[in-house]
Amino acid sequence: MTSATSRSDTNAGSTPAGGTPAASPTQPGSRPKPAPPAGTPVRVTGAQSLVRSLEAVGAEVVFGIPGGTILPAYDPLLDSTKVRHVLVRHEQGAGHAATGYAQATGKVGVCMATSGPGATNLVTPLADANMDSVPVVAITGQQSRALIGTDAFQEADICGITMPITKHNFLVTDPADIPRVIAEAFHLASTGRPGPVLVDIPKDVLQELTSYSWPTEMRLPGYRPTLRPHGKQVREAARLISESRRPVLYVGGGVIKAKASAQLLELAEATGIPVVTTLMARGAFPDSHRQHLGMPGMHGSVAAVAAMQRSDLLIALGARFDDRVTGQLDSFAPDATIVHADIDPAEISKNRKADVPIVGDCAEIITDLISAVRGEAEQSGGPDLDAWWVQLNSWRDTFPAGYEWPDDGALSPQYVIERIGQLVGPDAIYTAGVGQHQMWAAQFIKYEKPATWINSGGLGTMGFAVPAAMGAQFGCPDTQVWAIDGDGCFQMTNQELATCAIEGAPIKVAVINNGNLGMVRQWQNLFYSERYSNTDLGTHKHRIPDFTLLAEALGCAGLRCESKEEVDDVIQRAMAINDRPVVIDFVVGKDAQVWPMVAAGTGNDEIMAARGIRPLFDEDEI
Repeated sequence: MTSATSRSDTNAGSTPAGGTPAASPTQPGSRPKPAPPAGTPVRVTGAQSLVRSLEAVGAEVVFGIPGGTILPAYDPLLDSTKVRHVLVRHEQGAGHAATGYAQATGKVGVCMATSGPGATNLVTPLADANMDSVPVVAITGQQSRALIGTDAFQEADICGITMPITKHNFLVTDPADIPRVIAEAFHLASTGRPGPVLVDIPKDVLQELTSYSWPTEMRLPGYRPTLRPHGKQVREAARLISESRRPVLYVGGGVIKAKASAQLLELAEATGIPVVTTLMARGAFPDSHRQHLGMPGMHGSVAAVAAMQRSDLLIALGARFDDRVTGQLDSFAPDATIVHADIDPAEISKNRKADVPIVGDCAEIITDLISAVRGEAEQSGGPDLDAWWVQLNSWRDTFPAGYEWPDDGALSPQYVIERIGQLVGPDAIYTAGVGQHQMWAAQFIKYEKPATWINSGGLGTMGFAVPAAMGAQFGCPDTQVWAIDGDGCFQMTNQELATCAIEGAPIKVAVINNGNLGMVRQWQNLFYSERYSNTDLGTHKHRIPDFTLLAEALGCAGLRCESKEEVDDVIQRAMAINDRPVVIDFVVGKDAQVWPMVAAGTGNDEIMAARGIRPLFDEDEI
């Protein structure tokens, strides 16, 4: 993929980031001046120091928009041959693109904005990345040092604003600190529990001359994430596993962050324990594996929810006992002993008291647990789970994933998403916005590999799918990327399709167009006596906007599908287009609902497999 901004248009005598005039290759006898030895200080501006530091930490792509206070950084960025800048259409798009890039690649995503409104437009994606533990570094411009605190034009205390929603943030007041701060920001973002870090740099700091040298020494007193687990705790967890009769491996997104999917598979097969994967952990364990029960929680599978409720041992790996998983906390898994393993000690016993707390990196913990479990098996034998699996298979067989077609003959949204998953396959990357389409994408696409499902889990951010897909596409240019979006979410950030079209990111967008804010309508249907207040978007009744025409206007191919017979053909047509993004307007029924469902504020025992159908767990207990 090539950038719309060409780097070949600079003059032969221009000055690159290092400040050394470039020799023209056409001048006879000219020889390039050798670069100074690594670590030798050179005189540069703060802006040049910033760009050199980004190059040094391995940043590949920066998503951003220039503005007054960050403008000094954009001049040397034009000369960089290592860092590509992608000009987005809204700062929120830059932030979500950085998240999509980070989730897809496992690297740190980078976004950049100017001060004031530019910086505050990053607040939502920073909060989103914080909730989902995504390594992102946001670089913002700030008013000059003398103007800070005077309510100057486009001034906002972005460090104060983002303090609760970032892992850490910096206000750089000395240009000499830029290399160290950038190194620390990337280190903080990517180590321990990953998260977003903001670096705020005043304009005059970017303009001031300074000395640059790399490598730099980081100053992070007190920051020492625990990676190695305590052996005694791991052995106690292994003992509990050997004695359990109804254990469940409760797998969260931390397993993907730790790149521990292979170790998880080995542990599951060594013990025979059933596995549930949360919304953030889809793909951490193969959906096709016989031990996988599906996704737990509010819209999880009946088997997964029931297994956790009736378990006698929950082994939580990189999970945080989120309310969408537990339902009413005091009735969640009432008979279960809790083994809680997480790299963030603040999560241990935060929501549910851990009987065996284990702090450390999930890959390290699971590796040690495998050895300890095998040691226990040699001494006392493994757990006897035959009766447990009889019960689990009964739930799985009695309440499989399914859906009904709309009575009015409209297209089923579940069928559309299911066919996308089957035709596109498990090697693609799928992103989603928030709402019904997100839940259906989690339920009906089969995920076999980690980092192939990217969504806004903790914050539930509408408008996430398109920019996240864009970021994933830049990170994985040879992988097909599909954004499963709703017509409400799509209208929040679809302007980034212009970025995709110009910058060469041929993502596919499946708009599940039910004409409404679907999940809100579902709640109005179930809990507000079908009083549909302000949820009709007009995308059915008035076809405003016409998504196919909008797609064409944004430089994409626009397709529409309104019947079951067209679904496979339109998906295959979209897959065949690789020179520009594709938007498919799937016009689906407005009354389809997401099932199973645990209503907010109720316990998981109240799960309904469908409207009026509540599994009677008490009759099924072993």
